[in-house]
Amino acid sequence: MTIPKKRRGRLVAALAAVLVAATACTSGGSGSGPGPDPSGPPAETARPGVLRVLAGSELQDLAPVLEEARKATGVTVQFSWTGTLDGADTVASGRADGKYDAVWFPSDQYLRLDPAGRSKVVSEIPVMVSPVAIGVRSSTLGELGWGDGSKVTWAQVGDAAAAGKLAYGMADPSRSNSGFSTLVAVASAFSGAGAALTDADVQKASPQLKQFFKGQKLTSGSSGWLAQAYTRAESGTVGALVNYESVLLSLNRTLPPQQQLTVVRPLDGVVSADYPLGLMSSAAPEQRDSFQRLTAYLLKEDVQKRISEATLRRPVTAGVTPAAGLPADRRKELPFPGTRAVADGLLAAYQNELRRPSRTVYVLDTSGSMEGSRIAALKTALGRLTGADDTRGVRRFRDREEITLLSFASEVKWTKTHVVPATGSQPGPQAELASIQADVQSLAAAGGTAVYSSLEEAYRVIERQQAAAGDDRFTSIVLMTDGESNAGATDGDFKRFHDALPAGERSIPVFPIKFGEAAVGQLQGIADLSGGKLFDGTGSLDGVFEEIRGYQ
Repeated sequence: MTIPKKRRGRLVAALAAVLVAATACTSGGSGSGPGPDPSGPPAETARPGVLRVLAGSELQDLAPVLEEARKATGVTVQFSWTGTLDGADTVASGRADGKYDAVWFPSDQYLRLDPAGRSKVVSEIPVMVSPVAIGVRSSTLGELGWGDGSKVTWAQVGDAAAAGKLAYGMADPSRSNSGFSTLVAVASAFSGAGAALTDADVQKASPQLKQFFKGQKLTSGSSGWLAQAYTRAESGTVGALVNYESVLLSLNRTLPPQQQLTVVRPLDGVVSADYPLGLMSSAAPEQRDSFQRLTAYLLKEDVQKRISEATLRRPVTAGVTPAAGLPADRRKELPFPGTRAVADGLLAAYQNELRRPSRTVYVLDTSGSMEGSRIAALKTALGRLTGADDTRGVRRFRDREEITLLSFASEVKWTKTHVVPATGSQPGPQAELASIQADVQSLAAAGGTAVYSSLEEAYRVIERQQAAAGDDRFTSIVLMTDGESNAGATDGDFKRFHDALPAGERSIPVFPIKFGEAAVGQLQGIADLSGGKLFDGTGSLDGVFEEIRGYQ
């Protein structure tokens, strides 16, 4: 992608980076959770030489480049991390005004569907490019007869998924831009849309989309955890990942030979991320100057080469050779939704109709230490999942979803299971969502804390549910506690219990949420043992419960 000189001339740049704040979507073994609430106050107020940037967490891999930029220009970037779609809402609503000087998401296409969002960003320029692609395990590629993968279409991928020949992982479109870009790409490819995607195009593509998503066996709110889940998957059960080209190529740097991925760029087109750095209209003159120096630095030929080599994304400055392993040619860009309503409708269709339904057991600490403001915060956070404040209609408990609430203290107090009906059925989802809300509001604090015994019961609940339904759902356990396990089974008992589970149940991840004085070591051990991820709900329990939705 070549940036016209006229456009480049408007934005002169310098950039430097001090990565501040824990990320909302990091991978890794130490309990990482959400960073600062992007709608709240930033880590620092505006000051000369510092550019406060609301950004997608994918940009963490630019840290070495941004440190070099800081030394060269004297400008420091202060990041606050968020998902692309959440970030777009934050900007469009005005909640970013005065708190951030710039935005840096993988794509600005969703933001620009909203007139209010467009008005908030006055200058922007792409910095690097990476298309959505499919990483196919080499053995799977051979079994499918796809040769070197250079002639594969989205339709072929969908046919293989529908036939049970291809199982893949994909990030959640409501949380991750790579997932959203994939959803748009397959909807555009299957509908044959020649211009901006419409509701009619989505309806036309729906039968093929349902077949395509039969193959999705892993879901995640972040690319990092998705890659980890792929490496943990039983040999051969997941044969592919759908993600950015750069993520797939980077993953190959660490994968063992038997799990290496051939990067397939579908012949009929892709949706690409071009990582535009955008200046907020509310930025002060000093920050505008830092922004201008930033973009000029990033577009220099030697820096573009450095970015491509460090991140395996493609350069945008003409004449710069991509890093080794990156092709110089580009697939055609598939059309994006023409309006915000079409984009949100496509997201809602994915969550409630197209994807495999989920089964989740919420293991909720209602011990005595939760009394007062803590249990009130828990009720508020869970209550929001019944539909309150869901502006896009994609954050509530989904149609067809099975939700079990398990209240525990010194022992399990009660379990209650709900299945949300499909929209349009009688009764519709609202009655069941109201019933879930009533159960949430009935939670009461008293007693000790039997974390491990309660987790064992959660696995037993899932075993009974799976046996009774005979279905295949995304299945997980969410554990929320504010203390240390002091009753019932020990960590050693739980490990022996978990090791004895059948392979399918042993692979069910637990997503612990640290709250209050919870024992981080115990929770991290549970996440590591089960293949889950630890979240920190100390700052915003609401945000954590919503973030975990991407992993269910």
